Amino acid sequence: MKDVLEELEKRRAQAKLGGGQVRIDAQHARGKLTARERIELLLDGGSFEEFDMFVEHRGTEFGTEKNRIPGDGVVTGWGTINGRMVYVYAKDFTVLGGSTSEAHAQKICKIMDMAMQNGAPVIGLFDSGGARIQEGVAALAGFGEIFKRNVLASGVVPQISVIMGPCAGGDVYSPALTDFVFMVQGTSYMFITGPEVTKTVTHEDVTPEELGGSKIHTTRSSVADGAYENDITCLEEIRRLYDFLPLNNRDAAPKWPVEDDPRRQDLSLDTLVPDNANKPYDMMELIQKVIDEGDFFEIGEAFARNIITGFGRIEGSTVGFVANQPMALAGVLDSDASRKAARFVRFCDCFNIPLVTFVDVPGFMPGTAQEHGGIIKHGAKLLFAYAEATVPKVTVITRKAYGGAYDVMASKHMRADVNYAWPSAQIAVMGPKGAVEIIFKKEGPEAIPARIAEYEDRFLNPFIAASRGYIDDVIRPHSTRWRIARALRMLKNKQVAQIWKKHDNIPL
Repeated sequence: MKDVLEELEKRRAQAKLGGGQVRIDAQHARGKLTARERIELLLDGGSFEEFDMFVEHRGTEFGTEKNRIPGDGVVTGWGTINGRMVYVYAKDFTVLGGSTSEAHAQKICKIMDMAMQNGAPVIGLFDSGGARIQEGVAALAGFGEIFKRNVLASGVVPQISVIMGPCAGGDVYSPALTDFVFMVQGTSYMFITGPEVTKTVTHEDVTPEELGGSKIHTTRSSVADGAYENDITCLEEIRRLYDFLPLNNRDAAPKWPVEDDPRRQDLSLDTLVPDNANKPYDMMELIQKVIDEGDFFEIGEAFARNIITGFGRIEGSTVGFVANQPMALAGVLDSDASRKAARFVRFCDCFNIPLVTFVDVPGFMPGTAQEHGGIIKHGAKLLFAYAEATVPKVTVITRKAYGGAYDVMASKHMRADVNYAWPSAQIAVMGPKGAVEIIFKKEGPEAIPARIAEYEDRFLNPFIAASRGYIDDVIRPHSTRWRIARALRMLKNKQVAQIWKKHDNIPL
C-alpha cells in the first residue's frame, strides 16, 4: 500500500507541474499566474476539489502521442467563495498553450453539467491559443459541446468568464455566451482571427492589443464588462462580484449582514439636482448614498458611460441598479446604452434580482449615425427587457423623463411596480424650447419666452403624471433609500402570471 500511495503522490506532483517548471517560469515572466495559482486565489483556502487531474488527450496525429501531459491543459473542479459553492475551470497555458482538445473539452463539459444539475455558478479562467489544431474536427466538436452547454446553462446558473491571457478562435465564443466577461489589462486579448491572419486577409497591420485588447473590448466592442490591472486584482474583484449573485435561478439573491440603517436619510440629496435643468450632476453619488455602505459593483463602467449598470445592496440583499448618467451625453439613451442596460436587466430578471432604476433622460440620441446604426431596434431591446421582466421593479425619476425614453426607462407602462418621482422631476414629451417652437410656431419668436415659461409651469413637474397614477408618489430626495427599501419589502413575494409561450423573440 505504501508503494501505491507514493506512486499516487508522484503522479499528483507531476500533474500539478503542468507543462513543467520552465514553462511556469515563462508564465510568471509574462506577469501572469498559473492556472492553479489563479484557482487558489479565486477560491476559499483549502476548498478546491479537483476532478480529472489525470486525463490525457487521445490524439495520435503529428507526433502528439509523444506529448501527453496529465490534465491536458485545463484544471477543473469545485470549491467555495466565501462559503458558497462554485464550479471552476482554468485553462493552463503551460500545457500545449492551453489549447482545446477533445479530452480538454470533455473535462469542461463535465463541470458545466454538474453545475446545472447541482445549481451552482460556473467560472471559467481563459488563457489559451484556441483549438488543438493537431486534433482537427475532434477539437471543433469539443468547442461545440462547450457552446451547447453555455446555452443550456444560460438563465439556469450564472456564468462568468475571466480572460487572463490569449483567447483566440473558437475559444472566444464560450465567453461571449456567458453572463459576464472580465479581462486583465496588458496580458489578455480576445479575437476570432489573430493579427497575422488579419494582415493577410485585410492588409491591416495591428498588434494583438489593438485588435482585441482589454481597452478595445471594454470601451468599444462591449465584449468585456470590465478590466483589471493584474491577475490578483482581477480575481479579488470576481470574488466580490460573486457575493452579489444567487447560486441559480431558483435561489433568492444572497443576503449579507449589514449595519447600515435602511431608514438612514441623506439631506445632501435634496440639493443633488441643480436648479439649472441643463447642468449635469453625478448620478453615481445618488446610487452610493442609497445603497448599503456605498458598496457598488459596476458592470460595463467604461462602455456607454451615459448609463450606469451594476449591483448594490438594500438591507443586505442584492439589487440591480440601472441609472441614466447626466455627466455623460446628458444621460441620453443611444444604441450602446440601450444594449448595455437591456443585457443587464435581462440578467437580473433571470436570477431573481430586483431592479431599481434612476431616471434622468432627455430622450433618445438624434442623428444619422444613430438612426442608421439601428437605434430603433437597439432602443426596443431595452423596452423589451423592462416589459418582460417579472422581478420587483422600483423606479425613481430624479429630473428629466422626456419622450419615448420616459416610457422605456421602467415606467409604469413597462410593468414597473412602484414609481416614485422627486419634486424636481420633469415628465413631458420633450423639453420646453422644442415643444414651444412646435406648438406656437405661428406666434412668432417674440412670443416664445412667455410660452416657454407657460409650458414649464404646466408640464415640467411630476404632478400631471401623478394625477393619472403613473407616479405612485412624489417623494423627498433625502428619503429615497427608505422608500426604496420599503417598496422592496412590499414586493418580496411578488408573483406574475405568464401567458404560455415557448420563448419570446427579443429584437436582436
